[in-house]
Amino acid sequence: GKILENLHICSQVQFVRYWRNGRKQGPDAKLFIKDMKFKHVLVRIYQPKAPSAGRRKGIVFFHGGGWMFGSIRSYEKMCRYISKESESVVVSVEYRLCPEHKYPAPLNDCLAATTHFLQTADDYGVDSTRVIVAGDSAGASLASVVCQTLVGRQGLAKVCAQILIYPGLQAIDFHLPSYQQNQAVPILYREKAAFFFLHYLNGDTSLLEELLQGCHIPADLKLRYRKWLSADNIPKEFKARGYKPPVPVACDDEVYEELKNVFVPEISPLIAEDSVVRKLPQTCIVTCEYDILRDDGLLYKKRLEDNGVPVTWYHIINGFHGIVNFFDNGWFTFPSGKQGLDNVVRFIQSL
Repeated sequence: GKILENLHICSQVQFVRYWRNGRKQGPDAKLFIKDMKFKHVLVRIYQPKAPSAGRRKGIVFFHGGGWMFGSIRSYEKMCRYISKESESVVVSVEYRLCPEHKYPAPLNDCLAATTHFLQTADDYGVDSTRVIVAGDSAGASLASVVCQTLVGRQGLAKVCAQILIYPGLQAIDFHLPSYQQNQAVPILYREKAAFFFLHYLNGDTSLLEELLQGCHIPADLKLRYRKWLSADNIPKEFKARGYKPPVPVACDDEVYEELKNVFVPEISPLIAEDSVVRKLPQTCIVTCEYDILRDDGLLYKKRLEDNGVPVTWYHIINGFHGIVNFFDNGWFTFPSGKQGLDNVVRFIQSL
């Protein structure tokens, strides 16, 4: 990608997007597949062809890719598999990407597609009271914010569950144990995670080092969120691979002013108020041991459970970030990814 950019053929971002799209999939004998728009948002709908005794479950799925990459095409295999195996209607959402479209554009697209589907579920043979919101990585972050937003919406059917596959849920603390232990583990590095967050937030990556160091956190906010966002809330077995408490750094007021939006729940849903969290639907969380985002999932699991929300948790012991996407990738397939996806399907079947 860098070579092509230097040759002025295409940008690195364009190349990675093209590469991640993969080969176009052909028709599926077991699914009706149709592209359409929900309001202004392109979606791809997967409907099982087999007859159903009643209305099916519906799944609104948001792809990962750091808000910069990914598409409905790059998640084609996963969405087909989920639809067929769970016998559900899957709606894969093509939300706008940064850096062209920064926060809140991707979130607004996801909200628009979800509310439209809840209002029109009957048209697709779906029971509107059995709609699930799901996503992986950045898509899981969007899914969590969509669910938090919709708990306060009137006149809509309630989302019945959320599925968060290795979610990124905060851009505040980049010194959690998993960030330290897995900072150089592919495919998501510590610096790259901060880079993605900044592109999504405002497109300015000049404060990358300050964000990583924690110079954007005022002392009062550090104390306020400590009960929710702290290594103290991570089970000790997840600190065994060499966690060191970070050395405190002073807040830079100018950096805080530039990055203060990381403290809103729409960017860091992990710090939403208890009054919102306790209203959330039952949740499935998938984490991977060798993933910088592991502790985001563990901390959110605790927050949900502390507020009485039922949580089903699957931890892939030998998994890395993105492994579920490699459940069926030819010679580059990981059995643990397939196991993780099958656990998600079983959760859907149990609803």
